[in-house]
Amino acid sequence: MRLACAEINLTALNHNLARVKELAPGSRIMAVLKANAYGHGLVTIAQNLVDADAFAVARIDEALALRAGGVIKPIVLLEGVFRAEDLAIAATSNFNVVVHDEAQLVMLENAQLASPITAWLKLDTGMHRLGIEPNQCHDMYTRLERCVSVAENIKLMTHFACADDLDDGKTTEQMALFFDSIKGRNNELCLANSAGIVGWPNSHCDWVRPGLMLYGVSPMIDSTGQDHQLTAVMRLTSSIIAIRDVKAGETVGYGSAWRAASDTRIGVVAMGYGDGYPRHAPNGTPVMIQGKRFTIVGRVSMDMITVELGYDDSVALGDEVELWGPNLPVEQIAQFATTIPYELLCNITPRVEYKYIQE
Repeated sequence: MRLACAEINLTALNHNLARVKELAPGSRIMAVLKANAYGHGLVTIAQNLVDADAFAVARIDEALALRAGGVIKPIVLLEGVFRAEDLAIAATSNFNVVVHDEAQLVMLENAQLASPITAWLKLDTGMHRLGIEPNQCHDMYTRLERCVSVAENIKLMTHFACADDLDDGKTTEQMALFFDSIKGRNNELCLANSAGIVGWPNSHCDWVRPGLMLYGVSPMIDSTGQDHQLTAVMRLTSSIIAIRDVKAGETVGYGSAWRAASDTRIGVVAMGYGDGYPRHAPNGTPVMIQGKRFTIVGRVSMDMITVELGYDDSVALGDEVELWGPNLPVEQIAQFATTIPYELLCNITPRVEYKYIQE
């Protein structure tokens, strides 16, 4: 009997990378591995994405873990660096650094580095999170060009706010603002995240940076990865550790949040919010057992969930339960739990066993 396990299908991972190449054949691929590769295992995922051209992470500790794991391809720090000592580490480790505000530029101007750093200048075209104002582009770019700590091949990027919605015109507005702001320049460009890759071909440019779609999950609203010829990489499973008879009118779990309408059976599954399963998943959230859908009843607890089995005699103690995966898209579980797939994948906790497979 195997308890909480995240089975990571590396064949599916590379299928999804190939799908990115199909959708953006003229672009190089910057595979996004932040947040432990969206919960899939940072170093192992990087080691198996052999056809990616570069990797992107949020923070320098993630980049250092990749280097320690033997990854030699370019690594981009999407948030840049915030301390002079980290800038020196980035130069020594050959990390690319995103510059998204003047303080980071000043740090570069004041630095004495072992070697120049490849810089990405990020423009804020409407996300209003990180990035310089478009009207700062000429001045900031000129200063980067003059900076002895910056390599010659400065690159330009932005980030979309609403690319997951094809009916929202903001992505078109962001692209127009970006191209207008960099008019006359012949730099390498990166605009498209996963949603841009799938839904906005005009955004592909020199580089694309797939994140969620690499893991087989749809970056678009109201769809699953299967709708875009993607294959789920993570299959989260556990086992039934007890089966109980419950009589009509009896309740199950904390707060007596579910009451049996008739005599039934309950399967107790070794999976809870201590493993990363969402505590707020409501009654009716599906699981898969032996190819059939059953539903959660009662509150998710730290170590267990309870599933109504009825009197399906085919379900037995020790049976495997799929919480999400190829047979039960994580996008659907996210809808039940009123969250997004990103959160579910990233919240897998260290006590879950990881098993990497090739098909």
